[in-house]
Amino acid sequence: MSSPIDTTLVGLQTAPTAKVSALAGKAHGAMSMQRMRAVAEDFESVFISEMIRPMFENIEAEKPFGGGPAEDIWRNLQIDEYGKAISKAGGVGIADTVLDQLIRMQEAR
Repeated sequence: MSSPIDTTLVGLQTAPTAKVSALAGKAHGAMSMQRMRAVAEDFESVFISEMIRPMFENIEAEKPFGGGPAEDIWRNLQIDEYGKAISKAGGVGIADTVLDQLIRMQEAR
């Protein structure tokens, strides 16, 4: 029998794949330029989050208040927010490349 926390942790482990799949689904079909820009920036924030996630793997939580399953969930949410903040602040240029590809895909139709 698994606890609700175990189920949540399993969901967080598969979340990156689900996020990318959801973004790919949003990119399917005709979109406005504003919508394409938003999808490209969302993709960049997910990419950045996954790139910085290993930096936090070996950081131990402070005792006596840190640690446990809640710490893992909170840390994943924090990393996602870091990715969004970096992307919003200009990112690393991935959004521009993704936007160019989305435009080319629409022009090819």
